[in-house]
Amino acid sequence: MTKKLILASLLLSTYLCAFQAHAALFDDKEARKKILEVEATATSQHQATLAEIAAMKKNQQATEQRIIDIEAITKGQGLIDMQNQLEALKQEVAKLKGELELANHNLEVTQQRQKDLYIDADNRLRKLEEVGTSGVTAKPVADPPTEAVTAAPVAAEPTKNSQEYQSLELAHGLSKEAKYKDAFNAYDNFLKDYPNSALAAEATYGLGYAQFALKNYKSAIITQQKVLDLHPDSPKVPDAMFNMANSQIQLSLLPSAKKTLHDLISKFPNSEVTPAAQKRLKALEAIK
Repeated sequence: MTKKLILASLLLSTYLCAFQAHAALFDDKEARKKILEVEATATSQHQATLAEIAAMKKNQQATEQRIIDIEAITKGQGLIDMQNQLEALKQEVAKLKGELELANHNLEVTQQRQKDLYIDADNRLRKLEEVGTSGVTAKPVADPPTEAVTAAPVAAEPTKNSQEYQSLELAHGLSKEAKYKDAFNAYDNFLKDYPNSALAAEATYGLGYAQFALKNYKSAIITQQKVLDLHPDSPKVPDAMFNMANSQIQLSLLPSAKKTLHDLISKFPNSEVTPAAQKRLKALEAIK
């Protein structure tokens, strides 16, 4: 019994070994077949991948070239835009330069007109003196001085060939040329040399006018007040009052300027400067 069992066991072992050997042989072939199939698939996929990579590189190169072309176009357009902007700026600068030149010209014209108005007023007043149209008495406009002021004695009219007359004409000439500092010195020297001259009122007015032109408005008011105090019968009084009012306006002394203009208009209604004084007063009264 035992021998049979041993024999059966041996047979069974032999059969199992043979079956395992056959199975191993079968598995090895299948595995090789699978490996070959995998390798073939991998090779095919690799080739496809290489083809895709080559196509992608080609597309990338084409895209990069297009980008380069676009950048070139963009840069070229940007340059054109910059040139257009530069031209526009040049035109704007030229326009501003023209406007500046025009403004300077208008300023020069305005300044010249102002000078001409003052010179014209002086000329008209001198003509009035020559034809003897004086005779209107004017009292001081501003507050009376602390000390009494005595009118200057009337001296004989100097001849045109006299040194006295020529000295005043020199001062007038400097004022007409807008050399106001030199004119101021000339008027001042005249008044020192000829304090009792019949032309002292005219010289004093010229002195105050030069001070106004030099923007010494306070001094101009004081000087023109002297015309009113020392030469109340002079035809220069209306002009002196008008110049005083203008100086007061420059100093923003509007109530004083209005009073001076009111007095000028009421006391000298027929003066040549009265229309200008009326316009000036109307403008001041319009200011609130």
